[in-house]
Amino acid sequence: MKASPTLTNNMQAVLADLIELHIQGKQAHWNIVGTNFRDLHLQLDEIVEAARQFADDLAERMRALHALPDGRSSTVAESTSLAQFPEGLINTRDAIERIVAALEAAVGTMRKVHDEVDEEDPTTADLLHEFIARLEQYAWMVNAETLKASASVTTPDAE
Repeated sequence: MKASPTLTNNMQAVLADLIELHIQGKQAHWNIVGTNFRDLHLQLDEIVEAARQFADDLAERMRALHALPDGRSSTVAESTSLAQFPEGLINTRDAIERIVAALEAAVGTMRKVHDEVDEEDPTTADLLHEFIARLEQYAWMVNAETLKASASVTTPDAE
């Protein structure tokens, strides 16, 4: 099977977000400070490793379908749906908000392209299912750092 231009573009969009998620996770990992530093520092390593592995799996899937993955920094910067991560030190609460937003943006891209991907190649859609499940789990786990026991399921209490 050879990927159509639509499938190639959809996979490339996901790839760019996964590469950016990996980079933002490391940026946060290196520069977080504050309460629960160590726990978040270690969680970020897990997220970075998953994003890196998912990007590699997807890029290899692209090649199996005769598509060309583009992981160059300029391509990723121009095409990612993730908001830019700030430079410098970042406190843990702000890092949590930014990383959860990045996870949700990456998942949003996957959900946006899912149906077109599934229509052409259910095997690639299966990869997206795996990525979505894991990244949504990470978003929940990281976000739990900011919740209080009295928070609603959908909206955390503000501190």
